[in-house]
Amino acid sequence: MAKESGLGWTTCSVDDSGGTVRAIKNDVTNLQFATPRAVQDVTGIDKSAMERLLLLADFSITLNGVFNDATGQSHDVFKTVPSTSVARTTTLTVSGQTLTNEVLYTDYPLSRSDSGELTWAVPGVLADGTVPTWT
Repeated sequence: MAKESGLGWTTCSVDDSGGTVRAIKNDVTNLQFATPRAVQDVTGIDKSAMERLLLLADFSITLNGVFNDATGQSHDVFKTVPSTSVARTTTLTVSGQTLTNEVLYTDYPLSRSDSGELTWAVPGVLADGTVPTWT
């Protein structure tokens, strides 16, 4: 596979609080996600360099977008973040590579800039202990 840009995402979907998949890629302007691993320092006093073990895997995401309150769009998905406690299937697909995780979204902050944009930046974390795996 060749080097590619981040243009033309196939899928960015998040379940609403009722479990219905909602394609919100048109409302998402940018995103950041990470799949870090915890590490444990196990360096003995007999070593002159660090020695570590890999531990638990994790996933975190922040979706940034434009307010859209049409039925089935981003506001429908995230407006219940403050009032529900449900994991939401989140699927990202770019260049035929898919990453799907169960995510707990923890905030739905809206921001109105001085020039008038109404945007949001929704953070989420891994919910179910399943190792994030690209397919």
